[in-house]
Amino acid sequence: MESLIERAARDLLKSNHAIALTGAGMSPESGIRDFRGPNGIWTKDPEAEKRAYQTYHNFLRNPKEYWEGVLSGRSSLGNIQDAKPNPGHHALAELETIGILKAVLTQNIDALHEKAGNKRVLEYHGSVLKLRCPACGTRFKRNDYDLQGLMSAGQLPPRCNKCNSPIKGDVVHFNEPIPSDVAHESLEEAWKCDLMLICGTSAVVYPFAQLPRIARQRQVEQERKTESGLHFVKNESATTIIEVNAEPTPLTAEGISDYLIQGRTAEILPKIVETVKELSK
Repeated sequence: MESLIERAARDLLKSNHAIALTGAGMSPESGIRDFRGPNGIWTKDPEAEKRAYQTYHNFLRNPKEYWEGVLSGRSSLGNIQDAKPNPGHHALAELETIGILKAVLTQNIDALHEKAGNKRVLEYHGSVLKLRCPACGTRFKRNDYDLQGLMSAGQLPPRCNKCNSPIKGDVVHFNEPIPSDVAHESLEEAWKCDLMLICGTSAVVYPFAQLPRIARQRQVEQERKTESGLHFVKNESATTIIEVNAEPTPLTAEGISDYLIQGRTAEILPKIVETVKELSK
């Protein structure tokens, strides 16, 4: 593993536009349960998953009832808003601070990358700390609205202060489109990066799982020289893709990633950062 950590550090140092893709495997050390793992929320409570598939439909059908359910129910994720970043999050923030990492694209809704200090975060599935207007796309901080006060006053749903449409939580529900701004920026990042660090995601939830495959498609022409001295041009992948995951994924099996560093992100990512700093001396 040590040789792979050094390899990742060297690849990061020679990159020009490195990005990270992160998933639920980033957050267990912050006390946040995953959904589909052996002890996942939906593994233990399949009915909760069935209800989750109805949430977006409920908002479209009756925004007032949607909000009454949100504000009256207890989240299966617990008090996620109080969760704190772990060493894996801080490692990615440090990679951005020293100028290597240009963006974090995350499936996670826990806002822990922002809390850790990352400035360029694309929250593909939204954030528990924000609200969003599906009509015009405007986002608000959750505490910009007194949601409990609106419920007590019988004034639900909250409305967008720009277009007056009903707003919802920023979290993207099943059957809800990925917000167009995030989807577009994520595609741009995947297409222009020359290194993609995939951290704690099983790479099975689409369209997010398509991003590494898009990055792998991009090729560059490299000049090569044969033993006899002849020069030729060969098309090669323009992007180095590194996985840091507890288990192999479809990206590993399909050869999308160049190599896998197997283990917990909270342990491996800080080691990569320390090696980057040592090699930079």
